[in-house]
Amino acid sequence: MRVFLMHREQDFDPGAAAEAHADDLVQDLELPTLIEEMAGEDQLVQAVVRTALLCPLTHPVDITYRQAILRDAFQHPETVRGLYDLAGTALERAHQARGWMTARNPVAALQQALGILRILVPVLQELRTTASQHGPAFDSEGFSRFFGMVLEELGGDFFPTVKQQLAHLDFPGGVSMSARLDPGGKSTELLLQRPVEPRKFLGHRMETRHASAPSFRISDRDETGAKELGDLRGRAISPVAAAMSRSTNHILDFFRNLRTELAFYMGCLRLQETLAGRGAKTAFPVPTSGTAHQLECTGLYDVSLALLSTAAVVGNDISARDIGLIMITGANRGGKSTLLRSLGMAQLMMQCGMFVGADSLTANVAAGVFTHFKREEDTGQTQGKLDEELARMDGLVDRLSPSALMLFNESFGATNEREGSEIGRHVVRALLKAGIKVVFVTHMYDLAGVMAEQDDESMLFLRADRGSTFKIVEGAPLPSSYGDDLYRRIFTTTEEGSEPGR
Repeated sequence: MRVFLMHREQDFDPGAAAEAHADDLVQDLELPTLIEEMAGEDQLVQAVVRTALLCPLTHPVDITYRQAILRDAFQHPETVRGLYDLAGTALERAHQARGWMTARNPVAALQQALGILRILVPVLQELRTTASQHGPAFDSEGFSRFFGMVLEELGGDFFPTVKQQLAHLDFPGGVSMSARLDPGGKSTELLLQRPVEPRKFLGHRMETRHASAPSFRISDRDETGAKELGDLRGRAISPVAAAMSRSTNHILDFFRNLRTELAFYMGCLRLQETLAGRGAKTAFPVPTSGTAHQLECTGLYDVSLALLSTAAVVGNDISARDIGLIMITGANRGGKSTLLRSLGMAQLMMQCGMFVGADSLTANVAAGVFTHFKREEDTGQTQGKLDEELARMDGLVDRLSPSALMLFNESFGATNEREGSEIGRHVVRALLKAGIKVVFVTHMYDLAGVMAEQDDESMLFLRADRGSTFKIVEGAPLPSSYGDDLYRRIFTTTEEGSEPGR
């Protein structure tokens, strides 16, 4: 039995290795706030959500497959939570039954497997009941196939047959086996025979034996004979014990995969309910092919900021069809970095099949999301701040590919403006030539102004509003805003920190 609730044709691997730049993504986009809200105290949800965000899907059809399943989860949250808990119950009961001891012989292995299967049968029956009662209400391809598989695999005479086989494997009439003798008189080709049901007379078991069959008894004091007989019994039972262990592990793997894949939707349910309780809107994004740059959004906001802030967060509208470079300038503490984070987070959320924090969003699928944010001064560094920035950029270049999304936040500003701007222009032009979409937040007018002078229709310039609205609007960079910000940095005593609402 396969789950297929995260991928159409493969199981989800919560331990999948993320890209080398994943730690920078987590830090720069402030993903811990999002992940912690989705997971609560559930470590499995935390691991699954982190992997899903950092191993994004790259084809629109795969994204919409997962989105449809999430829509079903929103429509039937209690059924999904029930399935998650049911899978957890199966795994917990099996763990308790197995304990810490390892079966060291075939007979013990068989008994252990039988004990676990007897525990799992009622759970499988409950799963089938859920599929029968609630399955028809689900519309997505993923859930429809899942419930259909459950009804097919666990339908008909499955449970009567399983119970009968479990009863037979208790060997109430003893172990019956056949064998051949080799030329040396040793037994070979041991084969376990179908168990013989003991006959009953007046409610009491009677010994069952073919009258013509030769027989003998081993003395109670014959330890060697008893050991040999036990070895024969173990050799005959061994193939059955192995088969039963495989069946048990198969069922446990199914429940493990079910719980793992449902963990993603459990996190999404929790996040959506939290955001709805705060009055923050969410929407399912529309993914498009990554061959053409596209970004159309209304009311886009930083989800992590919405989770931390007690006030309503400000959303922004962007129309950037066929735009390769979005450069964001303007007043300091005006919402530039917040918008940059919201773009990166929305891209990751879309490409793992989630909803996004926005009224609407349409975006092309990126070949990867990369960040290059300024870092605070590290007194332990053995190289200068600019050298560190350039080294980080050099490490990203080899991993970038066409249709990737590259997010810069005040990069290359560790040197003077003329030199930093020159570096920034060379980097941006090279990335654009390679087909990489770039979003760049900068305070360097020399960088933004020269790029704006090109009057290139594939470039969009946004500017932070001077007031306290934290709205980002379309507009060319203004040299005056940079001078005002520089003046405040040098001559005011107000501590500069992150943007308001942080």
